[in-house]
Amino acid sequence: MTTATDFTETELIVCAAAKMLATSNTVFAGIGLPTLAVDLAHRTLNPGIQLIYESGVSGAHPESMAEGIADSVVVSGAEAVSNMHSLFGYVLQGGNVDVGFLGAAQIDRFGSLNTTVIGDWDQPNVRLPGSGGAADIMANAGEVFVILRRHDPAALAGEIDFVTSASPARAAEQSDFIQPRGFGVSTVITPLGILERHDRLGELELTHVHPGVTSEQVQEATGWDLAVSGDLATTGQPTAEEVRLLRDEIDTVRLYLR
Repeated sequence: MTTATDFTETELIVCAAAKMLATSNTVFAGIGLPTLAVDLAHRTLNPGIQLIYESGVSGAHPESMAEGIADSVVVSGAEAVSNMHSLFGYVLQGGNVDVGFLGAAQIDRFGSLNTTVIGDWDQPNVRLPGSGGAADIMANAGEVFVILRRHDPAALAGEIDFVTSASPARAAEQSDFIQPRGFGVSTVITPLGILERHDRLGELELTHVHPGVTSEQVQEATGWDLAVSGDLATTGQPTAEEVRLLRDEIDTVRLYLR
């Protein structure tokens, strides 16, 4: 495949994320960059991937890009449509989701997510949408992928401002918490590289840097003492075909591509 010579930062991280989905079966995807990554994986490396939406749709086959979980395109051609209670109760909590794919405002070293508030609770700098289905996805999906548009100490924070979706490690700190069934965050894709967590109660470590990025740059941009894998690799650049698909067939209106 021909390597693309012109691609954006967003296209780079979406292509890297799509490659991480090469062997996944069922993916519970949030709207935005996760949707782009799943669609690209379906068109390239994993044509059998099954897409699940929070609105109650399983096995979605949208003819165009979904602009929200209630977009009519996610229903047309879907293999099953149920109410949200059934989807969360039977599909997600039933252990039938391989990967939950989420975005976040902040993440900590153990993979806890903040999608609620930046700053002080009573006088926040930013009030965010909150959990949605993310807390349930964190607790019940086989593993969770997170995609971030930023990589700096505020986004990858030593201490996040609010724990919306607790990692298994965070849950283990609380004597009255029930340990979730899922692994929690296993993979984080950022503009600088890919972080992975191999131990259910362990920390994220840097396993891939993007082309032209050094491990030292990633460590300096992270809010904790980030471990680096002894087998540190470099992600591949997007191919010309991947970029064409993203621009000309998937996000033709540039809703998420920037």
